[in-house]
Amino acid sequence: MSESAAVRGPVIILVEPQMGENIGMAARAMANFGLAEMRLVNPRDGWPNEKAEAASAGALHVLAGVRVFGSVEEAVADLNFVFATTARERGQQKRVLGADAAMAETVAQAAGGAGVGVLFGRERTGLDNGAVALADAIITFPVNPAHASLNLAQAVLLVGYEWFKASGGTLPFAENERSVPATREAVLSFFNYLEGELDAAGFFTPPEKRSIMVRNLRNIFHRLRMTDQDVRTLRGAVVALVQGRRGGRNPPRKARAPEAGETGA
Repeated sequence: MSESAAVRGPVIILVEPQMGENIGMAARAMANFGLAEMRLVNPRDGWPNEKAEAASAGALHVLAGVRVFGSVEEAVADLNFVFATTARERGQQKRVLGADAAMAETVAQAAGGAGVGVLFGRERTGLDNGAVALADAIITFPVNPAHASLNLAQAVLLVGYEWFKASGGTLPFAENERSVPATREAVLSFFNYLEGELDAAGFFTPPEKRSIMVRNLRNIFHRLRMTDQDVRTLRGAVVALVQGRRGGRNPPRKARAPEAGETGA
């Protein structure tokens, strides 16, 4: 589901981003999940940025709509609700949510007409406490505590992914439709044929274990939930093996002895 087909997605606000490449990759992550509104607060290398365009992988529509602000206060002034992303506790007595819960809330808020923004901090140091203080709640991610810092674009991607799911996004394709399930008659016919050939090959030994071995073998195939096509393919494969062993159609060729001058390799 694209943003235009649903409620307005959260505004992605990058506070003092240091590298154009990260801005571009964040724009790419936004485009992946139907987000289109990016704001920048004092980007270190100015704006526009050629490196951002090169790293955006075609998400130029996101970059074309970027708005630049001189402060976080200005960037969030028209929004009704703001999240701040951070990897560490700030002691500010704010609600702390995972991205999934935060984006579920965002869908509900945006459906009511509220503008929602998500703040992301500098690549090296994240958001300062002043920026976090402007937020209504905190988003953090379940990560390895020994390596908790996320790349800026990765953090944007996680939020975008949860937004897309919460707003009704679906997988781009589904499992190919399988052929109809095999009838019990076809399955039993295959079992009888297979077990008869295994008997002829001396597979079921010792004889007193035959019933258990047959049951185990059948259960293997039952777990496959075989379709009609599966049964026909498996039966054809066994037929080919049996006929080949007996010198029937298309028997395997005998290896030709190397002629003079050949290595045989």
